Amino acid sequence: MNNKIVIVSGDPNSVNSELIFKVWKKLNKSLKKRVYLISNFSMLEKQFSRLKYKIKIEKVKNINENIKSLNLKVIDIDLKFTNPFKVPSTSASKFVIRSLNYAHAVASNKTVTGIINCAINKNLLRKKKIGVTEYLASKCKVKNDTEVMLIRNHKLSVSPITTHIDIKEIAKKINKNKIIKKTTTIDLWFKKKFHKKPKIGILGLNPHNAELRSNSEENKVIIPAIKNLKKNGINIKGPLISDTIFINDYKKYDVIIGMFHDQVLSPFKSIFKFDAINITLGLKYLRVSPDHGTAKNLIGKNKANFTSLLKCIDFVNKFGR
Repeated sequence: MNNKIVIVSGDPNSVNSELIFKVWKKLNKSLKKRVYLISNFSMLEKQFSRLKYKIKIEKVKNINENIKSLNLKVIDIDLKFTNPFKVPSTSASKFVIRSLNYAHAVASNKTVTGIINCAINKNLLRKKKIGVTEYLASKCKVKNDTEVMLIRNHKLSVSPITTHIDIKEIAKKINKNKIIKKTTTIDLWFKKKFHKKPKIGILGLNPHNAELRSNSEENKVIIPAIKNLKKNGINIKGPLISDTIFINDYKKYDVIIGMFHDQVLSPFKSIFKFDAINITLGLKYLRVSPDHGTAKNLIGKNKANFTSLLKCIDFVNKFGR
């Protein structure tokens, strides 16, 4: 049975337990039978109790147990937490890494349809300036900048060429080959999953594309990459100007590619709010996550929006292996 969906409960210091509960109540019986949660059984039980969530959870030994019950099946990451509502960063880091490693292992073995990880503070990954996208890419031994962060809903997808790096480093980190490889990965993924050749718009780096001055990144890096991609048959246009594209012209494209994280994610979230999921392309398996953070300011307030996590499950159910 390889149609199981694995959810990693993610950062213990977050609203993730609230989101998991809310989503679980929305799933139909068929999906409930297929979903396995990687978490800490005792911690989850105590968090649900404190939040007054009535939900039956069931500890299972591993993903290979084919349990048909409608209880929330929990693969236990056996760690002791003194306070499940304020887990020290060292323990939280160990928990998150062990959870992701288990999910990676079962996904690599083709045991599951896909994996979903709830929000994780990237500082818990013990490596500077990487998120789950880069962590799983390294586990999959993905090389040569072919992994891609894609934020998507049914109306638009956006993708940054660079991800979790400081602004001052962006210009040094973009190059022609990186743009070509990541754009090609996106193009191939759309053709495979949706059987369509996507319309791709790519942004410049500088305000007004630095007026296309000869020494600008647009002239030295981005335009040569675009010319190469066009020769390879990719439907791409640019460099587009980032301060106006999200007013209305984004509707002409399936994908908008930017040079850095906030260049495309900030306007995307302003337009679509929680109607999006985060997909990592280029891995050996399908991995998605909600398009939001840990929201520590909302812990215990019953105000967290579960829409993105629900859409993750719907996507894996529809487009998984």
